[in-house]
Amino acid sequence: MNQSRLAKTLARTAVVSWRDEPTQYDIEALRGNMQRVGLVIRVRWAIVAMLAGYSVIAASVYGISTDLDVLAKNMTIPAIALIFVVMYNGFYQIVFRKVANLAFLNQAQLLFDTIVVTVLVYYSGGVYSWFASMYLLFILESAFILTRRSQVWALVATSSVLYGAVLFGEYFGWLPHVDLPFVANELHANITYVLVRYFWKVTLFAGAALIGMLMMKSIRVRERELRESSFVDELTGLFNRPYFQRVLSIELERARRNDRGVALILADIDGLGEVNRTFGVEVGDQLLGAIGEHLRRIGDTDPEDWARSVDIACRFGGEEFALIVPELGRNDGSRVTLGERALADAEAFRAAVAGTRASGVGVTVSVGVAIGPRDGESPDALIDAADRMLALAVSDGGNAVRAAWVVNAPPDDE
Repeated sequence: MNQSRLAKTLARTAVVSWRDEPTQYDIEALRGNMQRVGLVIRVRWAIVAMLAGYSVIAASVYGISTDLDVLAKNMTIPAIALIFVVMYNGFYQIVFRKVANLAFLNQAQLLFDTIVVTVLVYYSGGVYSWFASMYLLFILESAFILTRRSQVWALVATSSVLYGAVLFGEYFGWLPHVDLPFVANELHANITYVLVRYFWKVTLFAGAALIGMLMMKSIRVRERELRESSFVDELTGLFNRPYFQRVLSIELERARRNDRGVALILADIDGLGEVNRTFGVEVGDQLLGAIGEHLRRIGDTDPEDWARSVDIACRFGGEEFALIVPELGRNDGSRVTLGERALADAEAFRAAVAGTRASGVGVTVSVGVAIGPRDGESPDALIDAADRMLALAVSDGGNAVRAAWVVNAPPDDE
């Protein structure tokens, strides 16, 4: 039993989204990890291109005053290491969308990078190697990409241990020293030089990590402030939840003052989690964008000109959407009521979504409708009323619209 629990715990820490029924927060975390993995791959391609260019130039310069056999011997291992990097980066490029759920994928990639750099350091002179500076590139990369400071410091420690293994391995004779032209090859056996060189590099590693993390902390704080101050959800183009909460409160207060009503339509996508698991997050994002466009057209809501909008279309949550429908004036016999208008909008939205396809995949929505202040005088009460209707639509099989005044209507007298 304990082993089973331990296995489950390890499995949960190994992946970004581990639930059988992942929430939208899990999906957002998976999407973010996928973006970070893709960024690591792009950064590595840039480094590979830089190394390839340097290798060609350095080999040409060395070839002027170095025998061809010596040059070939010194360049063989670095060339193999470069080919290895190209191969495993190409592999990641092909499969990273399928394995991006692995929480430790970025750390594994950066660990491979530090190992390759260590091989290059050893075969390019050890304590004299110019390749040791590449550790700094990957430490800075980790500060920008990894989400936890402890992970960055772990990479600093790993780089320090690997670099120290080369320097002290050569000093104690555990590793044979690789002689290079144009350097004083006896200094690798001078403990003072080795220690000074090693501690200087470790200081640079720690400094790069600290500077990178401080910069990223400032950037992430600013990004969070911008997200919180924005009116618009980036993926769907609809108004976001904080704006929805603000407007719903204003519209309810306006309805009370003017003795009018305000309808709230809540919709939840049926089976989007299954679509994400089966067909990928990209297909789910395409469907979310298309559904947002349908709701925007039905509500005639333009986030670029929000002051002129009548109905307010919002992304209420990960898979939930909302439409606030204010009553514009007193209805007479020749005009539809607020309830009829809200039901028509809800049904039009449901039908539009049912006909939507992204990469050949479709979904449906369940919709709940309530009218304030009759079904709820406060924003929370009105949301609860619409949410109860939404839950009823889901329990009835989905792809349905349920309205509070219809469901709660007293039965006709016999």
